[in-house]
Amino acid sequence: MPAELATPLAYITVLFHPWVALGVVLLIVWLMMRMALLSWADLSYVLPVTSVGYVLVAIAGKVLLHEQITMKRWTGIGLIVAGVALVSGGSAPQTAHPEPKTAEATP
Repeated sequence: MPAELATPLAYITVLFHPWVALGVVLLIVWLMMRMALLSWADLSYVLPVTSVGYVLVAIAGKVLLHEQITMKRWTGIGLIVAGVALVSGGSAPQTAHPEPKTAEATP
């Protein structure tokens, strides 16, 4: 246990640090967006498409943080892009949305 976090109350107060709170808020937003996306499309379509995030993180790390990315990792990123292209070119989503009910007039 770190010396700065000697009590359980200290762990709770860390949640109110601005950067940690921002991270929690962004995590909640991500979860809500993912739930909305899963309500609109099949899981077999959503998972590969959301894996594009791995590509964006690698590019952001290279550009913003000047990280060294090996050829093996670039190959993996290329495979992710190829997989997303393969899935997006596949069949239409199979999720059936129920048609809205219309009110029937009763005499």
